[in-house]
Amino acid sequence: MATVKVESSNEPLESVDTDAFVGAMRVQAAAVNLVTSNGPGGRTGVTVSAMTSVSAEPPLLLACVNRRSPSVAIIRQNGVFCINALSAEQSELANTFAGRPSSGEPFDFAAADWINITTAAPALVDAVANLDCVIHDIVEAGSHTIFIGRVVGASHRNVKPLVYCDRTYLAPGPLED
Repeated sequence: MATVKVESSNEPLESVDTDAFVGAMRVQAAAVNLVTSNGPGGRTGVTVSAMTSVSAEPPLLLACVNRRSPSVAIIRQNGVFCINALSAEQSELANTFAGRPSSGEPFDFAAADWINITTAAPALVDAVANLDCVIHDIVEAGSHTIFIGRVVGASHRNVKPLVYCDRTYLAPGPLED
């Protein structure tokens, strides 16, 4: 393996200001997911866009949840969570679990149908994908808790996912020629 030498000054670099960072991140398209959990800590769900695979062997993924969310303590206590990738038709469900329901209460599990795949974490019946996980590791970083999960159950459907970009929901489509 080649070694790359990186030259830098000994002066520490300042972080970019928050507004510049948030502005640049706002235009990054991301899939919309519900992170759900159930167990000794209770049942919870929260909408997130920061989710990605970490490793195929073993199958690991991560989900970032704002530490201010009450879901963080519940997921930690339960030791399990399920990533439910939402379809293009499920923006209202995304709003409900983000605490912005147009009707009803936030975290309204009655708004959809749920099953269990492997763990007790609720899996959305008509999600694009369900990734049922046991907690592998937890990392605190800035304002968020990063849950790294070992995937113990998975399912998927071939439907359009819900995407969030520039403060709005979108459905991906083919590029025009």
